[in-house]
Amino acid sequence: MSFEHWLAFAAASAVILAIPGPTILLVISYALSHGRKSAGATVAGVALGDFTAMTASMLGLGALLAASAALFTVLKWVGGAYLIYLGIKLWRAPTGAQTEAQTSEVRPVRIFLHAYAVTALNPKSIVFFVAFLPQFLTINAASYALIAAGARRTIRKPSVQRIVNRTGGGLLVGAGLLAAGWRSSTS
Repeated sequence: MSFEHWLAFAAASAVILAIPGPTILLVISYALSHGRKSAGATVAGVALGDFTAMTASMLGLGALLAASAALFTVLKWVGGAYLIYLGIKLWRAPTGAQTEAQTSEVRPVRIFLHAYAVTALNPKSIVFFVAFLPQFLTINAASYALIAAGARRTIRKPSVQRIVNRTGGGLLVGAGLLAAGWRSSTS
């Protein structure tokens, strides 16, 4: 690989990794609501989800999605509906003392499975793996998780938590609507 190609790959990877998608919003949400103890389960779920999306892309799912308008439509509606569900759930999430009581209720296995599902079914990941083979996805998710967990201490006010939840929820609903509105390259 020439230096120019490598540089283009590195620049494109950095831009795509820096743009927070549904997976990163989920990582930040768990880190803010559950602290560092959720980071390990979240990052492990993201890593396995990315591996699943990469494997699916390498096995031809990206090409199949590009060729099959019906499959693309089904996946975009299912993915969009799930993101909208997550957005509404985050929008309505409790803040303050209610959050502390619920923090102990969420088990790491549930966090892991949730992060895995969002990551593996994220169309951005599948398309990304069709075009690139990223090297640092887990580091990216871990960085967001640790930064958000560190910020959690400063975001104790219920009014600030409500703003964060509603912003994240609104972004997830928006991502779901965008996913549902995507058009296949064959249509």
